[in-house]
Amino acid sequence: MDHRYVERVVDLTDPAANRLRGMTLEEARARVAAADPESVLSIDGSFALVARDGRRVRMARSLDRPMRYFLAKQQDGPALVVADRIDTIHAFLRSERLAAQFHPSYTRMVPAHHVVEIELVGCPDPSPTYARFFTPSRATLPPDAAAIGPLYAGALADEIACWLEALPAREPVGVCFSGGIDSGAVFLLAYHAMGRLGLDLSRLKAFTLSGAGGEDLAQARAFLEALGLGLFLEPIDVDPGALDPFETVRLIEDYKPLDVASATMALALCRGIRARYPDWRILLDGDGGDENLKDYPIEENEELTIRSVVNNPLLYQEGWGVGRLKHSLTYTGGQSRSYSRTYAPLRACGFDGFSPFTRPRVIAVAEAIPFAAMTAGDTGKLYALKGDVVARGVEAVTGLRMPVFPKRRFQHGAIAPEESRRRIPEDESAYRAHFLSLYA
Repeated sequence: MDHRYVERVVDLTDPAANRLRGMTLEEARARVAAADPESVLSIDGSFALVARDGRRVRMARSLDRPMRYFLAKQQDGPALVVADRIDTIHAFLRSERLAAQFHPSYTRMVPAHHVVEIELVGCPDPSPTYARFFTPSRATLPPDAAAIGPLYAGALADEIACWLEALPAREPVGVCFSGGIDSGAVFLLAYHAMGRLGLDLSRLKAFTLSGAGGEDLAQARAFLEALGLGLFLEPIDVDPGALDPFETVRLIEDYKPLDVASATMALALCRGIRARYPDWRILLDGDGGDENLKDYPIEENEELTIRSVVNNPLLYQEGWGVGRLKHSLTYTGGQSRSYSRTYAPLRACGFDGFSPFTRPRVIAVAEAIPFAAMTAGDTGKLYALKGDVVARGVEAVTGLRMPVFPKRRFQHGAIAPEESRRRIPEDESAYRAHFLSLYA
């Protein structure tokens, strides 16, 4: 009997979901296989890639593409299963009669901005290794919002323009729009880019989720009408009674309350657009704007201080970082973990999404901001910095004076905050128990 050692690599990611500029999928995979950080960083676009070199497997992804893996044992050798979702991995293992080995906590998430390498040898198998391919310089810009704004908005505008140019002609473009700083900047920069490129502006819409008592619709209308752009607004109604956070837990495969709440609203918006426009495909959004400019209430997280926020590189994008005590192998950290709140609802409803805030060139400008010098330990100055930088930048790039409204979470703007809290309670233990029950 032949007892040769056989390793399997089962890549269940969707190759069509990769959005690469300037290179083929095979060329991008070759760069991941080579594991040269500069070469991987030069992969331009959205991607989740698996490459094999003998018994070495290397994986890498962009910030906006969740990617997971699981190592199963077989008599002839290991089987590495890679997918964008936990339930996809589980379904494959069931089909191979390997589900007895599975638990959701045994899956691993590829952290954004790293090449993960696994050797398919040994029992037990060696731990994966991580090679960072994106290390932006920090605090290199002058402490001047008037100088920083055009650089930040200019990077956003360049990413949006490149993305628009790659779309098929006449493809309609929707923006998930609340009138807040991030979605406002995305809409205005997209509007400006389409005009500059000679694209038909009738392709553009600003979709705003609206429910009982929510303030986002009024804010969105005020934002656009102040600039004479009210004709682009399209409200999408939501019935608060139809919101189901436990369905969202299954969809995003996570249980953090703020992400569950955000994704529940994102799913409602996507379903509303899909019901009205069965063939609509393209949606822009502003996910990542808060992370880039560190605009989260520090007081709501007992682990954080303003010092830790401004001094830890890529804290909101990656959490405490690979190799740190609090780094979760199952979920990684920061936006690297939580991007499923946007990716999963879009994907489930058949949309192709894009956020320019996730692109390395944009993040690199944000990391170069001297936050410590500009805030001097004052959280009020930190929270005000985002609106100042973005508004100055958008005006410099587009000539439009962008309205800036006080920060409000998506789930508290689409419907009344008290209704949101009632329909989507902040109960992590219940969400976690529900998630685990899906695999009981």
